[in-house]
Amino acid sequence: MNTIYVDGNSLTLQEVVEVARENSKVKISKKAEEKVIKSRKYVDEIVECGEVVYGITTGFGKFSNVVISKDEVEELQSSLIKSHACGVGNHFSIEIVRAIMLLRVNALTKGYSGIRLGTINTLVDMINEGVHPAIPEKGSLGSSGDLAPLAHMVLVMLGEGEAYYKGDLVSGKEAMRRADISPIRLSAKEGLALINGTQVLTAVGALATYDAINLAKMSDISAALTFEALRGITDVFDEKVHLVRNHIGQMKCSKNMLNILKDSSLTTRQGEIRVQDPYSLRCLPQIHGASKDAIEYVLDKVNKEINAVTDNPIIFPDDNEVISCGNFHGQPMALAFDFLGIALAELANSAERRVERLVNPSLSELPAFLTEHGGLNSGFMIAQYTAASLVSENKVLAHPASVDSIPSSGNQEDHVSMGSIAARKAKDILYNTTRVIAIELLTGAQAVEFTNPNKLGKGTKIAYNIIREEVDKLQEDRIMYVDIEKVIKLVTTNKILKEVQIDVGQLL
Repeated sequence: MNTIYVDGNSLTLQEVVEVARENSKVKISKKAEEKVIKSRKYVDEIVECGEVVYGITTGFGKFSNVVISKDEVEELQSSLIKSHACGVGNHFSIEIVRAIMLLRVNALTKGYSGIRLGTINTLVDMINEGVHPAIPEKGSLGSSGDLAPLAHMVLVMLGEGEAYYKGDLVSGKEAMRRADISPIRLSAKEGLALINGTQVLTAVGALATYDAINLAKMSDISAALTFEALRGITDVFDEKVHLVRNHIGQMKCSKNMLNILKDSSLTTRQGEIRVQDPYSLRCLPQIHGASKDAIEYVLDKVNKEINAVTDNPIIFPDDNEVISCGNFHGQPMALAFDFLGIALAELANSAERRVERLVNPSLSELPAFLTEHGGLNSGFMIAQYTAASLVSENKVLAHPASVDSIPSSGNQEDHVSMGSIAARKAKDILYNTTRVIAIELLTGAQAVEFTNPNKLGKGTKIAYNIIREEVDKLQEDRIMYVDIEKVIKLVTTNKILKEVQIDVGQLL
């Protein structure tokens, strides 16, 4: 099992996935430890001299003008956590909670938060020993950071709240006892340092982005299978066409399609059967490519945010300065995750239209609903219904959360990002789109049975064979959801993607 060393500056999305999903261990680098100690020393000096500094010796939000005495600074931090733990709804999955904890550790090790090293190490121990706070999904405005959900994380550090430990939901105190981790008492600035940041929305969106990268590749494979079943015209993938428009995602998609379809005897050339294909085939590079470009943009934002300082106030010990600012504001990620949801929704939109072409005899030369005995059998009729339902739901979910704002904290916080909602919506759209792509793969595999699977291209033949290892050709109606679930698993485990080598460019 890998150990991921965090220093606040070099964490990668792949490492986030390794900690979240593969239970890799976490350790703070020595250099980061030195920065944390230095920052904390400056906070202690502020408290000792009684200087008035937001969040250290004052209240929070609308109460920022209330000065807190030296004797009350610890109680201030504890009260902050208890009062802010107001989340509702289902708990985040364990993998998301692990990502949240890792991202918070990484942000704190940058050395601008003024937190004690021992406090961060408690969070590291919780990751490594499998103490996973029960964090409700709902309740964050995405600024000031993810206050409510992160407060639920910190409750367990105090021996409060609830946590999952080895599959059991128990009290925070019991989880820490079973893991042999001592609960902590918060000191000056620490409560605020732990909850004032964008780590919840970023964790949700980062994992969704990672999966979106793979799904964008998978969508090229599913589209290629449909392309062959419908005898698509490959002239549209000619490199000259895409160079003159010069969009990177479009060029990558066209190269992917040619690689997947290499050696196919089912595709056609312009004028051989027809002059033009419908847009869902002809414009594949333009549609998929636009989503690829969008995901690349989101990935860049994720890579920056997982190594960012999102606290308030920010401690600059080298300058003997504390600045109260707005780095906790989630707008940069809210816009990005709204964009991610829209990009994924469009992959589903085009896939569903291709499924419709496969099952509708007025749009192809294939049997109605891909069954040889229509009437007695319905074939893939309702599979298309399901795809259409998921696509319609995506259209509702794709409405941007980031355009909304509700003032909070007595109107002191008069513009908020709703970034956590944007991230959760992107995750839900990812879920739906994954199912639509699986339905297209299953439908495409059935469709090529009416041509000749042996004539498939290099990549699509591999995909077809893997599908057929799990799902037989549909001869007569059977319980369809079982087949769909099997192909969904092939998509979510990347089994097809690992075998079909289509990677063009670094990521997409």
